Amino acid sequence: MAPELNVVLLVAGRVLFGGVLAFTGLSHFTQTEQMAGYAEYKGLPAPRFSVLASGGLLILGGLGVTVGVFPVVAAVALAVFLIVSAVAMHDFWAVPDEDRQDELNSFLKNVTLAGGALVVAASATGTWALSVGISPL
Repeated sequence: MAPELNVVLLVAGRVLFGGVLAFTGLSHFTQTEQMAGYAEYKGLPAPRFSVLASGGLLILGGLGVTVGVFPVVAAVALAVFLIVSAVAMHDFWAVPDEDRQDELNSFLKNVTLAGGALVVAASATGTWALSVGISPL
């Protein structure tokens, strides 16, 4: 593959992946009460704090991936959050039949995104095109 195309694909993927996750984090601040109610229903301790903390993680992690600031740390943090969130919030195995498919879809979405975050982390261990170049690994 031509190096120029590789750079375009990498940057486009970072913007799509990290940008969407960062944007998703914004809703944790604009819809805090609704999300905290759902978190409380799911049994999370300190639901309001959990919503705000996870929103911050999504924003910082998404921006880290997008602009290349500690991209490995950002991507691994996103992957861990997405797996924990899948298990804690989308427990399709423990919900009534009428909710099972929605929870399964959300669970699988989170697991898939976590896999993508790990791929991003693996690709960010080297030099990353068009990044601010801050990476501890």
